[in-house]
Amino acid sequence: MKVLAAVALGGAPLTLCGGGMGLVSQDAFASARGEAFAATADNPSAIYYNPAGITQIEGFSIRGGSYGIHYDTSFTPPERAANHDSTYHSRNGFTLIPESFATYTPADSMASFGLGIYSPFGGSVEWPQDTGFRAVAVKSSLTYATLNPVVALKLLPGLSIGGGLTANYSKIELESGLRPKLNPFHRDFFRFNGDGWSLGYTLGMLWQPHEQVSIGAVFRSSTTVTMKGHTEFARPAQIRPTNEQAQVDYTFPISAVVGLSYRPTPRWNLEFDANYTDWSSFETVTIQQAGTVYPVQKNIALKLDWQPSWIYEFGVTRYFDSGWHVSGGYVYNENAIPDANYTPAVPDMARHFFSIGGGLKGKRYDFDMAYQFGYGPDRTVTGSQPSTAGRIAGQNADGTYSFFSHAVLLTVGMHF
Repeated sequence: MKVLAAVALGGAPLTLCGGGMGLVSQDAFASARGEAFAATADNPSAIYYNPAGITQIEGFSIRGGSYGIHYDTSFTPPERAANHDSTYHSRNGFTLIPESFATYTPADSMASFGLGIYSPFGGSVEWPQDTGFRAVAVKSSLTYATLNPVVALKLLPGLSIGGGLTANYSKIELESGLRPKLNPFHRDFFRFNGDGWSLGYTLGMLWQPHEQVSIGAVFRSSTTVTMKGHTEFARPAQIRPTNEQAQVDYTFPISAVVGLSYRPTPRWNLEFDANYTDWSSFETVTIQQAGTVYPVQKNIALKLDWQPSWIYEFGVTRYFDSGWHVSGGYVYNENAIPDANYTPAVPDMARHFFSIGGGLKGKRYDFDMAYQFGYGPDRTVTGSQPSTAGRIAGQNADGTYSFFSHAVLLTVGMHF
């Protein structure tokens, strides 16, 4: 299962897509429509977007692709806000995220079956050592891979339900300094590395009360994982590097999506989706160590206290008789992390995403390509109170953060 997860993620770190650590781009056609796909869900990526939708797909189909994104997250200290020459930029500016889906609907059957491998969460950021918040955060990385078998039933013409279990592998890496100055930084650090498995489920409903209107709804359960691994910490000269067994529990949030698709003619499809994620499941998490050596406590409490957030998605597609189609979309993603507990480990802010794309749906093969531009207006954080070494070192996350991204998605499919 670990090998399968590694193959699914291509060994690449994942990047933030706003609203905590959620990743909602799983298919080029859906992303070109601004991710507004829960009430359409008519290709194998419906396993993620709305599992009830796979009843619309005849025979055996496979679909997969990659999401490549170049991004830039920046930080300007509060005392230099008027002079952006002193802006710091995070590293790891490119990420490639693969996903794959397969569906099967036997002839004359009311049941459809599917299997998806994708990543609904993830994050990776690394800052320079001289930002002024190194005792709060220097580096963080979350890898989260999901294996999702689903079953869907067509109860009535125009009404389907679906769902399935999720097996989730997650791995986390955290790093910060113990002191505000470098002196030297490679011998002054605290790190935690751990991984673990969890189980969850997804449910979906697709209802078409009228030939021009379709309604979709999706629910994804929370998943709690115990990430087991070890901590490392070092101080110059007087304390040698130390390694301790450690673990931490994370509860990844529930989410729910409701979508409405309007099709005035067979050539047009307009859809609006509202996506709710309850990030309040990230409260206070504690890194529990088997032992301790000064100056690090045995149990290290990280106060998060994130808040629920919404993603609003709108998309439109124009279909042509030749099988070609073009789409456009817009996404507004609320932030999930309040100023009081803000951390550069997850530089969250409200973001806007604009997308455009096109593709061809053929009898045997199909493909889609999309371009997505992301923009996070400046967010000025004040009054942050870090719960890690930053508090002792007199550092916090106050300052101005911004975000830009350019992404290209390519997805191909085959029908049998």
